[in-house]
Parts: sequence; C-alpha cells; structure tokens
Amino acid sequence: MAEKALKRIDWMLVLFIVPIILAGLVTMKSFAPLEEAGDFFSKQVIWVLISFAIFFIFSFIDFRFLKRTNVLVFLFLFMSLVLLVLILLGDVSHGVKSWFSFGLFSFQPVDVMKLILVIVLSKYFSRRHVEIRDIKHIFISGFYALVPLILVLLQPDFGSAMIILFIWFSMVLVSGISKTHLFLVILSGLLIFVSLWFFAFEPYQKARIYNFINPSADIRKTGYNVFQSTIAVGSGQFLGKGLGFGTQSRLKFLPVPQSDFVFAAYAEEWGFVGSFLILLLYGLVIWRILYTASLGASNFEILFGMGIAIFFMGHIIVNVGMNLGLMPVTGIPLPFMSYGGSHLLTEFMGLGILMSMRRYGRPAHRDDMGNEFLGV
Repeated sequence: MAEKALKRIDWMLVLFIVPIILAGLVTMKSFAPLEEAGDFFSKQVIWVLISFAIFFIFSFIDFRFLKRTNVLVFLFLFMSLVLLVLILLGDVSHGVKSWFSFGLFSFQPVDVMKLILVIVLSKYFSRRHVEIRDIKHIFISGFYALVPLILVLLQPDFGSAMIILFIWFSMVLVSGISKTHLFLVILSGLLIFVSLWFFAFEPYQKARIYNFINPSADIRKTGYNVFQSTIAVGSGQFLGKGLGFGTQSRLKFLPVPQSDFVFAAYAEEWGFVGSFLILLLYGLVIWRILYTASLGASNFEILFGMGIAIFFMGHIIVNVGMNLGLMPVTGIPLPFMSYGGSHLLTEFMGLGILMSMRRYGRPAHRDDMGNEFLGV
C-alpha cells in the first residue's frame, strides 16, 4: 500500500521544487553577519521539513471525500469564521491584521482559505460543466470568492485579495466560459475595482497603486521598497555579485529580503542567469502540476489541478512583478523561497492532495473532457 502510494508521487515535481527551496535558504543564509539571518535560516529549515512531511502524509490520504458538499460547506464556513475572528483578535503587522500569534510561531489563515477556494470552485464547476455557458454560474461562483475577498479586505490585506480574485477569474476562464461572458466578467471586475477604490481601499493601498503607475514619484516613502528592489535586481547584472556579496540586503537597504523581496536579494547575488534558472524551475513545476491535472479521474480532479497551478502562478506573477517594479508592493510571498511557514505548509498541502489524486487517476482522460476545460 505504502509502496504503491510512493510510486504515485511525481518525483520529477519534487526534483524541480528542491532547488527552489535551496535557493531561498542559501539566500537567507547569505545575509550574515546580520544577526537575524541565522534565525531565519534555521526556522525555515524546520518549516521545510514539516512541509515535506505534510506533503507525504497527504499523498497517502484518499481525498475523494472532498467531493462531498457537506464537507466543503463545513470547510468554507469554518475558514470564513476564522477570518472573521482574525479581524477581531489578530495581531497587527504593517497595518494589517492577517496573523494569529502563538508565541514561537504565527499563522496566516488566508493561505488555507485560498486552497479551500480552489477546492470549492473545482467542485462547483465540475458539476456544471455541461451548462457552464450559462452566465449565472459566473456570479454564483463569484459569491464564493466574494466572501473571503471581503473578509480579507477588512484586514486589510490587498495582496491576498488580488490572489483570491486571480484564482476566481482564472478558474472561470478554464471552465469554458464564452467570450461574451468573459467581457461581462471583465466589466464586472472593473466596476468592483472602482467601488473598492472609493469605499474600501486604505490611503496606503491607494498610494501603492499610484506608485505602481509611477514608482519614481516618491522613492523616499511609498516608492522606497520597489526602488530598492529594482536597484538590487539591476545591480546583479548578468552573473550576479556572488553569494554573500549582495549589498542591498546585507546593508539593509532592501526591505524584508527574506520574505517579500527574497527574489530581489537572490537576483542581486546570482544575476540574470540565476534568475532565469529559478523562473525556469517555476515553469517546470507548473508544467508537472498541469500534467498531473490532465490525468485526473474526473472533472473535479482536473479542475483542482488547474486551480493549484493557478494558485502558484498568481503568487509567482505578483511577487516577481513586485520585485521588478512591474506590480504594486502587496506582501505576497514567493512560493518555496519566501520565509514563513503558513504559505509553505499550504503549498505542500495542495501538492499533497494533488499527489493523492494521482493514486486513483487514469493514465489518460477523455479528449473531449480535457479539451473542454482547456477551452479548445
């Protein structure tokens, strides 16, 4: 039984993930002699080991029970309640109530909520794929995203709100929506954004968007982070400054180089070549996830695999774009590289569930099923 489950694990996927994790750990270690560098490194090693344990444990569990409506309703309502309690009792960090602090470690519930949203949307669209072109399903599915979106904006966590919207919008696209309905969704998104601008966004969030349009307008205040990040990335040039010679991170010009701006810290030391290799590895990870999705036993497994790929792509695009000055600074972690346990555990939970689905997947699914969800 155990041997059969281990054979179902995509070891090629693991092979692509390990160098990314090592790149993050090496980058954190290179911050020495910063006094907190060793602490970041040692804690992250522990989180990596725990996350891999979760990955293998989840791969042994039969997750077909996630298809049951009562289970999904419970998970969705429970995590919604957790996010509501977070607004009331959570710890404030950088003006955002997004963490529960338990002394030695902290926990960010929104990461788990993103995973649950992927599962809920996969279940919803898998049962309605025949009538998916009915526009009502766009708005019903939008309600499932709206609940966590509002709770996250009340924290206020603008970055996670972006990821939630990205997950919903992308999963609507892969479900087979018509072009007419796509236009209506985009129009609805613009109306939502305008409403959020006038009634929900905090001044600092508006400042980040202003800074996105013109990052050099206020480099001493709202544009400082992205300005220092672009300096770090650019100074790496083609081959980088070398391990431990990243001045922007070592001299503390680059903010939170272990988390939000770990890509900039890495790029400064490893240059264009190293950055290209990391992005290539991310591309290979997405490829393996989509390949596993293509082997899904039913529409639910196919959509879940696509949703996990979307989950990772959203975080990669936003974080790397932020580090390059192409996206607003939102505090979104870079998968497998950024410091922190909440996002790392969630990433490996999602991949563990995906590996579990490989156990009862089929060697190849029906062509019409795959083509429908790929929009062919």
